[in-house]
Amino acid sequence: MAGLNATELGEMITLIRSLHGDGVGLIIIEHIMAAMMRLAQRIVVLHHGEKIAEGTPESIASDRRVVDAYLGEEFVLADA
Repeated sequence: MAGLNATELGEMITLIRSLHGDGVGLIIIEHIMAAMMRLAQRIVVLHHGEKIAEGTPESIASDRRVVDAYLGEEFVLADA
């Protein structure tokens, strides 16, 4: 989803939700964490090829290793 503007990002999220609603399971590799937090039921986070976390978006957002590697304190504060 990198490179999409806000409108396109919203359309992509709508499309993915529609596919899921039709019973299609998806594996998505994505770096736009804010979008993934809105879409995913379960997230696996890799950092330098190593799994550092796995769980619900809520558990991922509060995992210190994920915050340090990808989200940053701003994400935690904005989400609170």
